Amino acid sequence: MITLVMCVGNSDNGDDGVGPYVSKIFPKTGDFKVVNCETVPENFTHLIKNVDRVVLVDAVEMGLTPGETRVVPREKIGGLHVSTHSLPLSVLMDYVSGEGKEVVLVGVQPKKLHGGLSVEVKKAAEKLVETLINHDVDGFKVFE
Repeated sequence: MITLVMCVGNSDNGDDGVGPYVSKIFPKTGDFKVVNCETVPENFTHLIKNVDRVVLVDAVEMGLTPGETRVVPREKIGGLHVSTHSLPLSVLMDYVSGEGKEVVLVGVQPKKLHGGLSVEVKKAAEKLVETLINHDVDGFKVFE
């Protein structure tokens, strides 16, 4: 199974840079294609053609402790603040699933949206990468 990891966010906005940080630390492996989408994930939809699953990684304001990570169901996105991009991730998720691909949004609760990454979010990103490499998306709790 080939998984495309689409890392979303702005490295200049503190913990919103969690996606780009994940793309930077993700090791090269044949099971994954990893792309730093920055704030324009819609510009990378052509990459979904030859993959089985798409995992979106982004900072999501969920009202949790900074660094907590959750799978965010598509229907929950409307009520949450998701990163700094203009296209709602729910629209992107609809497009990807409409192309017959499994799609999952993994959100990381930010602590701050200025400066560099917080320690909590940096540690969460490292654990997130380890979880994905072990093909354990189900290991993430689901945001309710």
